[in-house]
Amino acid sequence: MGFPAEVSSGEPVRLFIMALRMGTNRLFLTPFMTTLLAKRINKIMQHDDNIIGQIKKAQRTMFRLTCSRGDALKRISMDSGLGYTTIQSYAGGHSVMSVASLYRLVGVIPDDLLSLLLPTDHQIVQAPDDIDHDALTDLCQDYVNTKASAHRADSPAGVDISPCEKDALDAKAVTLKAVGG
Repeated sequence: MGFPAEVSSGEPVRLFIMALRMGTNRLFLTPFMTTLLAKRINKIMQHDDNIIGQIKKAQRTMFRLTCSRGDALKRISMDSGLGYTTIQSYAGGHSVMSVASLYRLVGVIPDDLLSLLLPTDHQIVQAPDDIDHDALTDLCQDYVNTKASAHRADSPAGVDISPCEKDALDAKAVTLKAVGG
Protein backbone atom coordinates (compact mmCIF):
# COMPACT_ATOMS: atom_id res chain seq x y z
CA MET A 1 0.00 0.00 0.00
CA GLY A 2 1.15 3.49 -0.64
CA PHE A 3 0.21 6.86 0.75
CA PRO A 4 1.00 10.36 -0.54
CA ALA A 5 3.79 12.32 1.07
CA GLU A 6 5.53 15.56 0.13
CA VAL A 7 9.15 16.38 -0.46
CA SER A 8 10.44 19.87 0.40
CA SER A 9 9.47 21.07 -3.09
CA GLY A 10 5.81 20.31 -2.34
CA GLU A 11 5.54 17.69 -5.09
CA PRO A 12 3.49 14.63 -4.13
CA VAL A 13 5.47 11.43 -4.00
CA ARG A 14 4.39 7.89 -3.18
CA LEU A 15 6.18 6.18 -0.32
CA PHE A 16 5.75 2.47 0.04
CA ILE A 17 5.80 0.81 3.40
CA MET A 18 6.32 -2.90 3.34
CA ALA A 19 5.81 -5.26 6.22
CA LEU A 20 8.68 -7.62 6.85
CA ARG A 21 8.38 -11.13 8.28
CA MET A 22 9.11 -9.94 11.81
CA GLY A 23 6.13 -7.62 11.77
CA THR A 24 8.25 -4.46 11.69
CA ASN A 25 7.64 -1.79 9.10
CA ARG A 26 10.44 -0.42 6.99
CA LEU A 27 10.37 2.51 4.62
CA PHE A 28 11.67 1.80 1.11
CA LEU A 29 12.24 4.61 -1.34
CA THR A 30 11.68 4.00 -5.02
CA PRO A 31 14.56 4.85 -7.38
CA PHE A 32 12.57 7.88 -8.58
CA MET A 33 12.27 9.20 -5.02
CA THR A 34 15.93 8.69 -4.21
CA THR A 35 16.92 10.81 -7.21
CA LEU A 36 14.28 13.42 -6.39
CA LEU A 37 15.38 13.67 -2.77
CA ALA A 38 19.04 13.94 -3.76
CA LYS A 39 18.27 16.77 -6.17
CA ARG A 40 15.82 18.67 -3.97
CA ILE A 41 16.92 18.49 -0.35
CA ASN A 42 20.30 16.84 0.04
CA LYS A 43 22.70 19.68 0.80
CA ILE A 44 25.02 17.82 3.16
CA MET A 45 27.67 16.81 0.66
CA GLN A 46 27.93 19.94 -1.42
CA HIS A 47 31.35 20.57 -2.88
CA ASP A 48 32.94 23.81 -1.71
CA ASP A 49 35.83 24.75 -4.00
CA ASN A 50 36.60 27.82 -1.89
CA ILE A 51 37.44 25.79 1.24
CA ILE A 52 39.39 23.21 -0.77
CA GLY A 53 41.35 25.99 -2.46
CA GLN A 54 42.13 27.61 0.89
CA ILE A 55 43.32 24.31 2.35
CA LYS A 56 45.54 23.57 -0.67
CA LYS A 57 47.03 27.06 -0.46
CA ALA A 58 47.67 26.63 3.28
CA GLN A 59 49.33 23.26 2.62
CA ARG A 60 51.63 24.79 -0.01
CA THR A 61 52.56 27.60 2.40
CA MET A 62 53.12 25.21 5.31
CA PHE A 63 55.44 22.92 3.34
CA ARG A 64 57.28 25.86 1.73
CA LEU A 65 57.98 27.40 5.15
CA THR A 66 58.92 24.01 6.59
CA CYS A 67 61.46 23.51 3.79
CA SER A 68 62.77 27.07 4.24
CA ARG A 69 63.58 26.14 7.87
CA GLY A 70 65.81 23.35 6.60
CA ASP A 71 63.49 20.34 6.57
CA ALA A 72 63.36 18.43 3.30
CA LEU A 73 60.21 16.72 2.02
CA LYS A 74 62.10 13.42 2.03
CA ARG A 75 62.87 13.75 5.75
CA ILE A 76 59.25 14.68 6.48
CA SER A 77 58.18 11.58 4.57
CA MET A 78 60.53 9.30 6.48
CA ASP A 79 59.74 10.78 9.91
CA SER A 80 55.96 10.76 9.39
CA GLY A 81 55.67 7.41 7.64
CA LEU A 82 53.77 9.02 4.77
CA GLY A 83 54.84 8.23 1.23
CA TYR A 84 57.18 10.69 -0.47
CA THR A 85 54.84 11.16 -3.46
CA THR A 86 51.96 11.78 -1.04
CA ILE A 87 53.97 14.50 0.71
CA GLN A 88 54.87 15.98 -2.69
CA SER A 89 51.19 16.00 -3.64
CA TYR A 90 50.26 17.83 -0.44
CA ALA A 91 53.18 20.27 -0.75
CA GLY A 92 52.25 21.08 -4.34
CA GLY A 93 48.60 21.63 -3.42
CA HIS A 94 47.49 18.85 -5.77
CA SER A 95 45.45 17.04 -3.12
CA VAL A 96 43.90 17.87 0.24
CA MET A 97 45.55 16.31 3.26
CA SER A 98 43.47 13.88 5.31
CA VAL A 99 43.09 14.14 9.07
CA ALA A 100 45.05 10.89 9.37
CA SER A 101 47.94 12.49 7.46
CA LEU A 102 47.78 15.61 9.63
CA TYR A 103 47.93 13.37 12.70
CA ARG A 104 51.10 11.71 11.36
CA LEU A 105 52.72 15.11 10.74
CA VAL A 106 52.24 16.25 14.36
CA GLY A 107 55.69 16.24 15.94
CA VAL A 108 57.37 16.20 12.52
CA ILE A 109 56.37 19.67 11.33
CA PRO A 110 56.45 22.46 13.95
CA ASP A 111 53.08 23.27 15.56
CA ASP A 112 53.14 26.89 14.40
CA LEU A 113 53.33 25.72 10.78
CA LEU A 114 50.70 22.98 11.20
CA SER A 115 48.44 25.71 12.62
CA LEU A 116 48.40 27.32 9.17
CA LEU A 117 45.99 24.54 8.16
CA LEU A 118 43.44 25.66 10.74
CA PRO A 119 40.93 28.51 10.54
CA THR A 120 42.17 31.97 11.53
CA ASP A 121 42.62 32.47 15.29
CA HIS A 122 43.10 28.74 15.96
CA GLN A 123 46.39 27.06 16.66
CA ILE A 124 47.94 23.75 17.57
CA VAL A 125 49.79 23.87 20.89
CA GLN A 126 51.51 21.17 22.87
CA ALA A 127 50.43 20.84 26.49
CA PRO A 128 53.42 21.40 28.76
CA ASP A 129 54.58 18.50 30.92
CA ASP A 130 55.85 20.50 33.86
CA ILE A 131 53.55 23.36 34.90
CA ASP A 132 54.56 25.22 38.06
CA HIS A 133 51.06 25.79 39.41
CA ASP A 134 52.26 27.99 42.28
CA ALA A 135 54.07 30.36 39.93
CA LEU A 136 51.08 30.33 37.59
CA THR A 137 48.73 31.25 40.46
CA ASP A 138 50.96 34.17 41.47
CA LEU A 139 51.10 35.43 37.87
CA CYS A 140 47.31 35.12 37.49
CA GLN A 141 46.71 37.08 40.69
CA ASP A 142 49.16 39.76 39.56
CA TYR A 143 47.37 40.02 36.18
CA VAL A 144 43.93 40.28 37.84
CA ASN A 145 45.15 42.93 40.30
CA THR A 146 46.74 44.99 37.49
CA LYS A 147 43.54 44.68 35.41
CA ALA A 148 41.37 45.77 38.36
CA SER A 149 43.66 48.76 38.99
CA ALA A 150 43.36 49.79 35.34
CA HIS A 151 39.58 50.14 35.72
CA ARG A 152 39.68 52.47 38.72
CA ALA A 153 38.50 56.07 38.31
CA ASP A 154 41.91 57.41 39.38
CA SER A 155 43.86 55.43 36.74
CA PRO A 156 45.34 57.32 33.72
CA ALA A 157 42.29 56.73 31.47
CA GLY A 158 39.68 56.52 34.19
CA VAL A 159 37.67 53.32 34.03
CA ASP A 160 38.99 52.64 30.53
CA ILE A 161 42.35 50.99 29.92
CA SER A 162 45.05 53.46 28.87
CA PRO A 163 47.82 52.56 26.38
CA CYS A 164 50.42 52.23 29.18
CA GLU A 165 48.07 49.96 31.17
CA LYS A 166 47.38 47.89 28.06
CA ASP A 167 51.13 47.46 27.52
CA ALA A 168 51.56 46.29 31.13
CA LEU A 169 48.64 43.86 30.81
CA ASP A 170 49.95 42.54 27.48
CA ALA A 171 53.38 41.89 29.04
CA LYS A 172 51.76 40.02 31.93
CA ALA A 173 49.64 37.99 29.49
CA VAL A 174 52.78 37.00 27.56
CA THR A 175 54.43 35.88 30.80
CA LEU A 176 51.31 33.90 31.71
CA LYS A 177 51.35 32.18 28.34
CA ALA A 178 55.06 31.39 28.65
CA VAL A 179 54.67 29.85 32.11
CA GLY A 180 51.29 28.22 31.57
CA GLY A 181 51.99 26.92 28.12
